[in-house]
Amino acid sequence: MQNGKMKAVMKKHGAFGAVLAEVPIPEIDKHEVLIKVKAASICGTDVHIYNWDQWARQRIKAPCVFGHEFSGIVEAVGENVSSVKIGEYVSAETHIVCGTCIPCLTGKPHVCKNTAIIGVDTAGCFAEYVKVPAENIWRNPADMDPAIASIQEPLGNAVHTVLESQNAGGTTAIIGCGPIGLMAVAVAKAAGAAQVVAIDKNEYRLALAKQMGATSTVSVEKEDPLKIVSALTGGEGADLVCEMSGHPSAIAQGLAMAANGGRFHILSLPEHPVTIDLTNKVVFKGLTIQGITGRKMFTTWRQVSQLLRTNTLDLSPIITHQFPLEEFEKGFELMRSGQCGKVILIP
Repeated sequence: MQNGKMKAVMKKHGAFGAVLAEVPIPEIDKHEVLIKVKAASICGTDVHIYNWDQWARQRIKAPCVFGHEFSGIVEAVGENVSSVKIGEYVSAETHIVCGTCIPCLTGKPHVCKNTAIIGVDTAGCFAEYVKVPAENIWRNPADMDPAIASIQEPLGNAVHTVLESQNAGGTTAIIGCGPIGLMAVAVAKAAGAAQVVAIDKNEYRLALAKQMGATSTVSVEKEDPLKIVSALTGGEGADLVCEMSGHPSAIAQGLAMAANGGRFHILSLPEHPVTIDLTNKVVFKGLTIQGITGRKMFTTWRQVSQLLRTNTLDLSPIITHQFPLEEFEKGFELMRSGQCGKVILIP
């Protein structure tokens, strides 16, 4: 079976786009697991790879199969694997860590100095099969929708970003309503924020933010986010600002709208260095700024699982489109247009 072929979406050349190709099914090592993919979701990182932008040109080595958010059934396990069984329904932590650097040894593997990422540094999941280390496996409830199960990894980013601060009863501002920003809206509301302000320029996604629990939405092309947040908070500002956009002007506005003594969590990845007014917008305001990378392994995964299992979060409005793997181009064009939530590919 492992000597067979499979369909996969490949970045075949260093240029825009991708192709559907027939490639060998991955061969697993002693510590790895082979998974038959049931659903794979398109991430913003995948769009960077598809577009072949500056980041992708510097990081990705073509040809390669990409994609990293998925759910599926364990098809085979390596001879040294005892923690995972054939037939189990799983997803996976996408950061492969070394286990030997100081962060790994001191309980912070999510900031491992030697992290490799599935679908970026290794073969990905836009395929019929994907292989991952056994220690990266996360078991799913048998009744979980494969599409929902495939977006637990990005949901983990949203959970990590929002729940690093306890903001029950306060005001949370989410800047950038891409899929993870939309998830962050739902997480903030579920975590007890009295007000959740969603800020973006995309009217389609602002409408989705309302469905996900935003108490207010701000269209930056029509309204002044600083004035609105000030009015909503009696001039105090937002207790927690989650920056998901990566735009320098949005980052500056986010720092300005944060309350004195508030928190500013950054999940976004600005393409270029950003200049900020540290003296007036950070130091004198006493802000706590935290960079968010990945998910805490596996604390965040447990939070994600519990939030979904208990129906504390309803992510169904976010999944707006599903396509067969062969129609991946439709999915990527939707993601590039911004007229969608999460797009799922079904091998």
